[in-house]
Amino acid sequence: MNLSDFEKTNYSGLYVSKVAHPTFGKKYIARFQHEKKRYVKVLGYTKKDELTKKMALNLMQKFKDSILISNEPKKIIKEKVENNSMSINNDEIIKLKEENKLMKEILGEDFSIHDPEVIKDGIQKLYEAEELKQYQIELIKLQNYLENENKRMIILFEGRDASGKGGAIRRITRYMNNKHYRVVALGKPTETQKNQWFLQRYIEHFPTGGEIVLFDRSWYNRAMVEPIFGFCTPEEHEIFMEDVVNFEQDLVRQGMILIKLYFSVSKEEQKRRFDRRINDPLRQWKFSEVDMQAQELWGEFSDKKYEMLRRTNSRSAPWHIVRSDDKHKARLEALKIILNSVDYDGRNYALDFQPNEKVNISVQKELMQMRKSQDY
Repeated sequence: MNLSDFEKTNYSGLYVSKVAHPTFGKKYIARFQHEKKRYVKVLGYTKKDELTKKMALNLMQKFKDSILISNEPKKIIKEKVENNSMSINNDEIIKLKEENKLMKEILGEDFSIHDPEVIKDGIQKLYEAEELKQYQIELIKLQNYLENENKRMIILFEGRDASGKGGAIRRITRYMNNKHYRVVALGKPTETQKNQWFLQRYIEHFPTGGEIVLFDRSWYNRAMVEPIFGFCTPEEHEIFMEDVVNFEQDLVRQGMILIKLYFSVSKEEQKRRFDRRINDPLRQWKFSEVDMQAQELWGEFSDKKYEMLRRTNSRSAPWHIVRSDDKHKARLEALKIILNSVDYDGRNYALDFQPNEKVNISVQKELMQMRKSQDY
């Protein structure tokens, strides 16, 4: 069996043939080393045995377990000879049995047949959801404050494709009172809107007293997307860049609470997320023609991003840069930024509202990083 005919899967020790047999399909093998011995076993074929990667992983695990169990008596005998004694700690055995029983109660008796990575990922998501929940409770308090004080809030979510904007919006709004918030994601402008003042179609969706409006992409399309894809002229782009700061200052001066979030994803992580969208049937609908060009046009987007952050960051309406390669940390920091923007009643000061400086990056630091490298 020539290992060069096989390629690694994303599971250690599990390999699949590069070329499929016309009748049997691709062949899975397990290959690992234990106590200086190498073990190889053919697990089966995709067509002949209807073998999936998940099934192959379980078969490999059973093969590994059989090797480990068969070697265990030899190991015990060796330890007895070397130590001339062997003590069994009953307390440790009882503890292990209790832990095993608890695991089975939580995961079910047949948890071992499931992909360990899926179980691990699911448990991690539960921990993350619990951590977010305390801050989501605070968001409800903030909503009540805005309603009682008749205040208005706009939150802009900007960033490259696959930077995590949509996921953050879903976590932020999950438990909020849906009578007092709206998510706005505008499509292409109509012919009528093209002949209007550019900002007019956004103003139509602005909040009333006691309401929050979350823009999934905003008027900053004109700063990045539109000039790159030729949806506006250079003159229209420049007019926007010159006028937007004054526009936002007027909004804030008139009592609008304006929060601008930029989700900053790395080029490598964006590619990983695109690949996942392409290969995952549940995510394929997210992948678009524009996404296909995002990596190719990375440099052009970087140039526009740099110009946008440099020219449109102001005291009254600053940008908050959220590094979003780690989705959970990005969502947590976005929640903190929103909560720290208002001195609402009943704040739970036991929570940590301090920014994580590795995730919540200042504009100056982001621009300095971009001058060194275009990875973000």
